[in-house]
Amino acid sequence: MDKALIQIQEDLESIKRTSNDKDSMEFWHARDLMLVLGYTTWRQFAEAIERAKEACKISNQPVDNHFLPAPAKSSGGRPKEDFFLTRYACYLIAQNGDPRKPQIALAQTYFATQTRKQELLEHREYENKRLEARAKLKDTEKGIESTIYQRGIKLSVEFATFKNKHIEALYGGVTASQLKRVRKIPTGRSLADFDSHVELKAKDFVLAMTDHNIKEKNLQGHYQMTEEVIKNSKATRQTLLSRGIKPENLKAEEDLKKIESRRKKELKASAVKKLK
Repeated sequence: MDKALIQIQEDLESIKRTSNDKDSMEFWHARDLMLVLGYTTWRQFAEAIERAKEACKISNQPVDNHFLPAPAKSSGGRPKEDFFLTRYACYLIAQNGDPRKPQIALAQTYFATQTRKQELLEHREYENKRLEARAKLKDTEKGIESTIYQRGIKLSVEFATFKNKHIEALYGGVTASQLKRVRKIPTGRSLADFDSHVELKAKDFVLAMTDHNIKEKNLQGHYQMTEEVIKNSKATRQTLLSRGIKPENLKAEEDLKKIESRRKKELKASAVKKLK
């Protein structure tokens, strides 16, 4: 790596701060960043900050989440304006800074690399959440299948009807087969393997609640148990809608089986590497 790039990396990391709360969020003071990026006056740097805020707004990101006004400090004169900046805010400032400054070009490279690393990390964490939620849903599905089998739903057609009514109620009347066509999911595959994290959690909640109520109310037979899953699915749907989530409008996400396969290959490659 170029020495100048290593230096700017060290300088930027040296002024990074970490919040004292449980989230331990990283942030930078704008006044510290100003000096590292080669600015000598706040007025000029403030112009770069304003351009960065505009870029943030255009990207549909909440500006106040990335550019948080810091308590103004005074050293005998008038209070000095300052901001708490996220890594993304720093990246935008570098992108909108004075291109004649060598520090700006180096900072652009550094923050672009770090931002990409963070994006990949967040994507992997989201994949983990989906994998965990899918595994949990499978367990819940096994549990309720056992419950309803013991209480009168024994035929394959009855199992299919129970599941379809659950999906229809959760997705506002849209059937599982219709969802598969819209989302371009193979006929023989489970919808849940392509669900978003919120859908997986919603389905798990509906079925866990239904399992509980069937036992608690001592429901018996196909009609009573199907009515219970419909009620719970509709109630969960209303909760989603109240938070601005319309489940039938969500897009299919990457096949979880492909993610599992990729993870297995990564583990195998890592194991081979360690043996070398």
